[in-house]
Amino acid sequence: MTQTLTSPDGTPISRFAFGTMQFGGTASERDSAEMFDACLDAGITHFDTAYLYTDGASESILGKLAAPLREGLVIATKVGYRGGAGAENLRAQFDVSRKRLNMDHVDILYLHRFDADTPIDETLETFAQFKADGQISHIGLSNFAAWQVVKAAWAASKLGLTIDVLQPMYSLVKRQAEVEILPMCSDLGILPATYSPLGGGLLTGKYGAKNAHGRLATDERYAARYDVDWMHKTAVDLCELAAARDVHPATLAAAWVAKHSTAPNPILSARNLDQLKPSLAATSFEIDDALYAEITALSQTPAPATDRLDEA
Repeated sequence: MTQTLTSPDGTPISRFAFGTMQFGGTASERDSAEMFDACLDAGITHFDTAYLYTDGASESILGKLAAPLREGLVIATKVGYRGGAGAENLRAQFDVSRKRLNMDHVDILYLHRFDADTPIDETLETFAQFKADGQISHIGLSNFAAWQVVKAAWAASKLGLTIDVLQPMYSLVKRQAEVEILPMCSDLGILPATYSPLGGGLLTGKYGAKNAHGRLATDERYAARYDVDWMHKTAVDLCELAAARDVHPATLAAAWVAKHSTAPNPILSARNLDQLKPSLAATSFEIDDALYAEITALSQTPAPATDRLDEA
């Protein structure tokens, strides 16, 4: 059973999270503050950032906004995306992150990605020291394959630790996590805090219009990630289904992720409040089994881990 994480004062982690990747970048400080307040009003207590985001502005802005309510919030950041997962790099980046956040302690610290060149024992020993020093409560991993998580979990167990949170990509057009990652999380008691529930904005329907603006139009990585015909067809079909039900497709997309049987913690994000509102609506949207099945049928179900399609 997946454990329930809490804030410093014991407030349970919210069903949805908010990712501050755009704070200080495409989201101004004013826009960031408006979205932060809207998230609080929607019951969100889990806020996610990273050392890498917007050259540190994301952590600094989040730290200022979170300060008055710190004890009731779950704050997560990430280190090690650049420079590797060695002890020296992790300590240096985490020291900077805590200064930006103006926090001695964060609730979740992620290793931002797997580092094949650093022994996992060295990485986990560093995290163990952070925990022993009272600087973190929970250990997280981001962008890891299932076998890499299991390897890390084994190394952690030798230190008396657990991997508590995993941050994989998951949406209606990116369902690979269903094959091994989400079942593994359920089996090992790891909370899946999934990112990009809107498929980089594809599932909002905005890229069906000419001269659409957004990451799929301006970022080569995002464009390549979703440059598959069936994904765009799924986005069109979702928009049609949403229109028939008089609901925004972003609401359906985010609610669909949260409905998975392993109870993911979808990370919502946006550039401004108007863009965020349809996603926030998912926090109170009731998606029944029939609608969940209807939405699921709009995209391709990945093959089982054994690739024995006859047993799927």
